[in-house]
Amino acid sequence: MGVKQKVTKEEALLYHSSGRKGKIEVVPTKPTLTQKDLSLAYSPGVAHPCLEIEQNPELAYEYTAKGNLVAVVSNGTAVLGLGDIGALAGKPVMEGKGVLFKRFADVDVFDIELNSKNPDDIIKACELLEPTFGGINLEDIKAPDCFYIEEELKKRLKIPVFHDDQHGTAIIATAALINALEIINKKIDQVKVVINGAGASAIATGNLIIKAGVKRENIILCDTKGVIYKGRVEGMNKYKEAFAVETDKRTLEEAMDGADVFLGLSVKGAVTKNMVKLMARDPIIMAMANPDPEITPEEVYEVRGDAIVATGRSDYPNQVNNVLGFPFIFRGALDVRATQINEEMKLAAVYALANLAKQDVPESVCRAYGVKKLEFGRDYLIPKPFDPRALTTVAPAVAKAAIDSGVARVIITDWEKYKDQLEARLSVAREFTRQIIQRARFTPKKIVFPEGEYEKIIKAAAKIVEEGFGTPILLGDKDTILKIAEKANVNLDGIEIVCPGSSPNLDKYAQQLFKMRQRKGVTEVEAYRLLTKITNYYGALMILNGEADCLVTGYSRDYGNSVRPLLETIPFEKDYKTVSGSYFMIFKDRLLLCADTTVNLNPTAEQLAQIALQSADTVEKFDIKPKIAMLNFTNFGSVKCERVKVIQDAIKLVKAKRPDIIIDGDMQADTATYAPIAEEAFPFSEIKGDANILIFPNLESGNIAYKLLYRVGSGTAIGPILQGFKKSVHVLQRGSDVHEIVYLAAYAVVDASIKQNI
Repeated sequence: MGVKQKVTKEEALLYHSSGRKGKIEVVPTKPTLTQKDLSLAYSPGVAHPCLEIEQNPELAYEYTAKGNLVAVVSNGTAVLGLGDIGALAGKPVMEGKGVLFKRFADVDVFDIELNSKNPDDIIKACELLEPTFGGINLEDIKAPDCFYIEEELKKRLKIPVFHDDQHGTAIIATAALINALEIINKKIDQVKVVINGAGASAIATGNLIIKAGVKRENIILCDTKGVIYKGRVEGMNKYKEAFAVETDKRTLEEAMDGADVFLGLSVKGAVTKNMVKLMARDPIIMAMANPDPEITPEEVYEVRGDAIVATGRSDYPNQVNNVLGFPFIFRGALDVRATQINEEMKLAAVYALANLAKQDVPESVCRAYGVKKLEFGRDYLIPKPFDPRALTTVAPAVAKAAIDSGVARVIITDWEKYKDQLEARLSVAREFTRQIIQRARFTPKKIVFPEGEYEKIIKAAAKIVEEGFGTPILLGDKDTILKIAEKANVNLDGIEIVCPGSSPNLDKYAQQLFKMRQRKGVTEVEAYRLLTKITNYYGALMILNGEADCLVTGYSRDYGNSVRPLLETIPFEKDYKTVSGSYFMIFKDRLLLCADTTVNLNPTAEQLAQIALQSADTVEKFDIKPKIAMLNFTNFGSVKCERVKVIQDAIKLVKAKRPDIIIDGDMQADTATYAPIAEEAFPFSEIKGDANILIFPNLESGNIAYKLLYRVGSGTAIGPILQGFKKSVHVLQRGSDVHEIVYLAAYAVVDASIKQNI
């Protein structure tokens, strides 16, 4: 099971209102820095693409954003579990949909809320907007209006139209059903299915499972009035009528008797334990009502040990989540300029997802969900929403189905190249900070903060508890910490406070420190003083004695004084004779690790090699393939000097240790990070302008560069990360803000987990 995250009203409102209001913005994709840029972007230059499009409308896909732009259209009549709350109140949901499109498939979105409950108004508005968009995602429109709207728009428009509430759920549920039937060895054309709920998603799911092989006569559809049967008049419409069957069953409980499959798209508690008892052997129960299912897995397993259960929730196995579908379906449809999303494309998505679940799951996905292994079976029917392979699996399948079914206007022939293009759309940088926190949540650790008497440290500790990735330990005077917390209105639940001077471990730690440092000028009395006055020593001893798992310090002290106690107490990792400091610099579309930025003044060739290897270890913790650029003011020996020889010797040492690593230099920073320079001037370089690790020749250049990137380049910095220690100990940038402290603490937890398992 995943980690349950409680979201409060205050948190949600602050999330949506803090900083720039809402969740989306429009960002230029072309330079707008000079007068010429503006002349090209607008008048007079813009006239040329306008005239080209007038002559050939298809060129709109070449000269505008139309081909990657989807409208999320809603009138707010069936929002989430909120019902008819209106177009304006539904806007936060539509913005959220846009975020998911962008996050998972790099599809741009304008959300359009239409203030009308007349289906014909919605149809007309979408029809008028066709020139703007490459596709339309209908969202949260009540049934049966949504059926009529989609049907009409598919007739009138030459761009894909997709009502996700219907088809997204249907696609994921059908994929799960196919795999569940395979596991229990039942044939799809022989199973008896009960669907509870007769809204948009239920009708669409019924239609799609029929396309997948379920016989229509083997499906019983139920609504709030009971079974949909031949001759029923009350509460009927043409969409329900299509599922009416000859049966004497009238209630959901009667329908469940002998059923092989239950598909719930209704309300909490609709299914009882007794109904589950009545089902056939190895029942498949997909209770997909949100936020609470028709029956919980725990309740099912109390009465049926042979059941396979899926829900719509992330804290149970087999989550049926629409995000596995719509971003990738639109991605494939847009990339071939499909005129519609047809049944062939939907089924292609179904089988792509079903097959993906049977493949070996990458360790990165397992770690993200806090499990050692995910393997196709009763608790893993469909891929996880954050599986990065979904994009490169589903989108090509949908695109190919569009081509094969004749609705594509662009033909893809090189599918491997297309998959590479899809992978390039997903930026590691965008989600990196959340990825670190997500990883940390599944291996929570004890994090000691030697500077526990500072308000920002206390606030960060509370945030760590809230995020659920660790137990903070604050070192300092308890009364002082309590007073600061009270004044700052910080809840200290889940936070430990340790006063080194009155700790029962003080004597033991003093003897250990004295033994470590007695030949380095430290007396027994001095050991007591260091532990109580310079709390980094006490924190380090906690790490060595297993009282804490990782340490974060440096908020109030200069870097040298912060790191010195660690150098004097914490052993180095195997094979390392030095430590180094690095920063993850995160930009909108790029992630860089900069090293050494904090420790080694003028490193030797051996030290540079160790810094490079340590940096490779750091990025590999997050499944990033290291590409190391050894930086200098020169390019490949263009100036003969001692520093060039040191760098070239360091590269040889790295290659001898790790021949698999991509590393090159000496090179200038723009050669390492700007592809045109590398490709044109240095085609022999192993780095093609795509370095993700920058190793600086000395501390001066490294420290200056990362601070410029941070302050002027508007990057997010995580660090300094200390590399080379056997334990997870890290030193903050002095005066860090709360978020920076939390990010580094999360990294420390991930680092500790890996080091403890080596």
